Amino acid sequence: MRYQTVALIGGSGFIGTYVVARLLRTGHQVRIAVRRRAHAGHLQMLPVTITECDVHDPAQLAAFIDGADAVVNLVGILQDTRQRPYGPNFRRVHVELPRKIVAACAQARVRRLLHMSALGADPQGPSMYLRSKGDGENIVAAAGGPPTNLLTTIFRPSVVFGPGDKFLQTFADLQKLFPVIPLASPTARFQPVFAGDVARAIVTAIDLDGAVGKAFELGGPRVYTLAELVRFAGSASGHPRRIVGLPDWAARLQGAVFEHLPNAPISRDNIDSMTVPSVLSAPIDPMLHIVPVSVESVAGAYLGGRAGGHRVTAEAALKAAAAPGPHDAT
Repeated sequence: MRYQTVALIGGSGFIGTYVVARLLRTGHQVRIAVRRRAHAGHLQMLPVTITECDVHDPAQLAAFIDGADAVVNLVGILQDTRQRPYGPNFRRVHVELPRKIVAACAQARVRRLLHMSALGADPQGPSMYLRSKGDGENIVAAAGGPPTNLLTTIFRPSVVFGPGDKFLQTFADLQKLFPVIPLASPTARFQPVFAGDVARAIVTAIDLDGAVGKAFELGGPRVYTLAELVRFAGSASGHPRRIVGLPDWAARLQGAVFEHLPNAPISRDNIDSMTVPSVLSAPIDPMLHIVPVSVESVAGAYLGGRAGGHRVTAEAALKAAAAPGPHDAT
């Protein structure tokens, strides 16, 4: 194993918890940067190093990365104030942070960098989210050339599901509260991917020579419309409701109202993003050895309250990440 010590940025979040669990299963040493130690309370019983660090401060970021063999950036946000080409928070998190990570890797002489982007990321995309993700992705890809010559890999997942997700779980919760669900962009298309499969792909790629310089699309075995996913979430949670698809004008009005609320379930920028199908252009690259699991085989249990719930636990992630995949030798 060439990249023994892995520094995770965003390692205490939903996907990060699965990546931590998978790294531990494969024998890596793991360090996690958090702004406050309490944010990683669910990981403190695991054999990981948790460091309080402002990753937006170049000096603190470089100190955190120093001595690591590889860095994985999982930081991302979904909402921001509307500006062109994107708001200040998207710029700070999706664009400036990758730039700072590249600089910190160069300063600390860390050669391996893996970066989480998104399907549809494009500097010319229709939404602030996709444009900022596209610009951040380009920064990481360019770091593979002079002067930094980093060994980079980029991941582009569709929407990610699993115990602790804020996608299917949100729709399940809404259907517990309301008899009718007015739904923006009901025909938007997604290819949801299990968080455990995303973690498996990232950890497999760390030591994989063929993954250097590549961008991998990640999705599940089936494409769904948003309406189909919402219906599934309601049925699996035991609260199936009537779904009413909104015309574009009403959807944007709904988004304009909701985007000013804390933890907004929908915004106009989300609607803009959904004009681009979040669907794989080809099957998952076979070098990752992933046979993706389906929404139905995993989500029914946690949406029905039988596993995980609203917040992914280290125990749930460890169990999911430790389960041997179809190509595991162990």
